[in-house]
Amino acid sequence: MVLAIAPADRPATAQAPDTAIARRFDRREERIAMRDGTRLFTVILTPKGPSGSLPILMSRTPYGTDGWGGTSGMATGFKELIEDGYIFVFQDIRGQHQSEGTFVMTQPPRDRRDPKSLDEATDTWDTIDWLLAHLPSTNRKVGILGISYPGFLANASLTEPHPALTAVSPQATMGDTWMGDDFFHQGAFRQSYGIEWVHGREAGQAGTGPLQIGRWDTYDWYRSFPTLDSLARAVGANRWPTWQLFMAHPEYSAEWKSRAVQRNVRHAPVPTLTVAGWWDQEDGYGPLVTYAAMEPTDSLKRNHLVVGPWFHGQWYDQAAANLGEIKFGRNTGDDFRALQRKWFGYWLKGQGDGRFAEATVFDAGVNQWKSFDTWPPRLATTKRLYLHRNGRASFQPPTEAAGFDSYVSDPANPVPYRPRPIPSYVDWETWLVRDQRFVHGRPDVLSWETEPLAEDVVVAGNVAAKLFASTTGSDADWVVKLIDVRPDSDPDLAMRGYQLMVASDIMRGRYRKSFEKAERIPNNLALPYTVDLHQQSYTFRKGHRIMVQVQSSWFPLYDRNPQTFVPNIFLAKPADYRAATHRIFRSSRLASHVTLDVLP
Repeated sequence: MVLAIAPADRPATAQAPDTAIARRFDRREERIAMRDGTRLFTVILTPKGPSGSLPILMSRTPYGTDGWGGTSGMATGFKELIEDGYIFVFQDIRGQHQSEGTFVMTQPPRDRRDPKSLDEATDTWDTIDWLLAHLPSTNRKVGILGISYPGFLANASLTEPHPALTAVSPQATMGDTWMGDDFFHQGAFRQSYGIEWVHGREAGQAGTGPLQIGRWDTYDWYRSFPTLDSLARAVGANRWPTWQLFMAHPEYSAEWKSRAVQRNVRHAPVPTLTVAGWWDQEDGYGPLVTYAAMEPTDSLKRNHLVVGPWFHGQWYDQAAANLGEIKFGRNTGDDFRALQRKWFGYWLKGQGDGRFAEATVFDAGVNQWKSFDTWPPRLATTKRLYLHRNGRASFQPPTEAAGFDSYVSDPANPVPYRPRPIPSYVDWETWLVRDQRFVHGRPDVLSWETEPLAEDVVVAGNVAAKLFASTTGSDADWVVKLIDVRPDSDPDLAMRGYQLMVASDIMRGRYRKSFEKAERIPNNLALPYTVDLHQQSYTFRKGHRIMVQVQSSWFPLYDRNPQTFVPNIFLAKPADYRAATHRIFRSSRLASHVTLDVLP
C-alpha cells in the first residue's frame, strides 16, 4: 500500500513535472469540486497535436500528482500506454498535498442511506463527471489504474462505479490491513512499517518525509525502546489518527473489517485486472483475496489476475529480470506491461480480440509464465509436509508416539527479519528473497528439511502451516517459513546452498481461536495453531530440498510479543516482556505440518 518508506516505493514528496512528459503532453491543472464543495487538485495530460477522441486513464493518489506513480516516472512506467494514446489524469485525494479536505486512512465505504455521506467512490464519481463535462476530446471511456494505495483507490471505485468507468486495474493493493497487508499480519503488528509510514502521512504535512532514526541499524534503534508505548511516545505517534486506530483496535474489530476491501468489493462490475507480486513486501495478500472475492459473481469472465515474481510495484517501471540474487531468465516487467497495454487497448479502444487468460502467474522455480482458467487451479490437490525428529521433513507422517523440538524466545534478543545492519531505506524491497542462512546458528530458530527431492514438487495455490505448539509463557508469536534449498552443485555459484523463502508469515498466538478476541494461552499445553502462508506458484526442483523454519520473532518489522498475556500489547509494560520456552510437536498425534496445493 505505502509508497513512503523504502527505495522500492520512491519518495512520496512532490516533485517537479517530468520534462519528457511536458514535451509530449499539454498539462492542465484544475481544482475539481466534489459534491460537498471540497476541491481536489487534479493534473490532466492531453497528448499534443491531433489525436481524435481518446479514452481517459486516471490514477488517484496520496503521494502527489507529480510523485512516483504520477507524472514522475510515467515516461517509463506508462511508455506503452503513452504510445497508444490516452488522456492521463492524476489527482491528489482529500487532505493530501494540494487537495483540500481531511485524509482518512483506507476510508470505509459510505452509508448509502445517508445522502450526504462521502467516500473515495463518490470522489471518483464526481471527478469523472467533471472530466466528461470539460474534456471534449475524450471518447467517454474511463479506465482507472493504481499501484499500492492508488490500487486501493482503484478498488474503491468499484463499490459505486460511474457509468463511464470501463476498465479498472488495482495493482499491489491492500485487501485487509489487519489480516495480511500493511499494518498487521494475523494479529502481529508491523512495527517499523506502521510507525514510519504513518509518520510520513500524519506527523505533519503530507509528504513530511522519513522518520529520523538516529542509528544506521534500525534493529538497535527499535530495540532501545522497551515497549511499543515508549516508542510511540518518543516519536509523538500518540497524536496520529492512524496510530490511535492501532491502539484502540489491536484485534480484528468491526473497524478493520469495514476497511477490508475483499469485504466491500464482492463483484467486478466492470472488467478488472488485479496485479500482484509473489514477494511483495507490503501487499502480497490483498490482490489475491480481492480477486477471489470477485470471482463467485464473475459470470462474464471479466475478472483477471496477474501475479509475477516481484516486489511491491516492481513491474511499473523496471525490466524486472531479477529480484535481488534471484534471476528470472526474462524481463518479467516488460512482459507485464505488454499484457497491460493489450488489456486497456481492448477495453478502452476496442483493439485486439479480448482473449486474456483468467490467471497469468509466474513460477520462479522454473522461470515460466503459466496460464490457468481458475486460480487456484482446479487440478491442484493437497499434500502435507510433516516435521520429524533430527531436523527432517517428509511427506510421510511421523509414527512416533511422542516428540517435540524446543527453543527459548527472548524479547530482549529477537530474531531479525533480515540480515543486520537493517537500515531504514536500504534493501527493503528484497528482504523476502534474502538467503535465510543468515539465521543459522541462532538457537531460537528451528529448521527441518527434506532429503533431496526425487522429483519436482509443483506448488500452485494455497499454502498453510498447522503447528502443534506449547509455551511456558501465556502468549507467543509463530513465524513459519517455507524455503527452497538450492543444491551445493547449483551451476550458478551465487546460488549454491541458497535458501530462498518461497512462502512465509507470522501469526499472533492469542488469536488461535478467534481473530476478533484475544485469549491467554494456557502454559505448557500443546495447542493447534494455523498460520496462513497465503498462495504461491513455485516448482521445487528435483535435487533441491524443502525446508520449514519456525521462530517467534521477526524484528523490528514486527513488534515483540511480550510472551506474557496482556489485554493490549500497545500498552504493555517493560515487566511484561519475558523469555519463554516454546515447543513444536511432531508426533503421530500432534503432527505439525505444512499443507501445499500441488499439481500432478
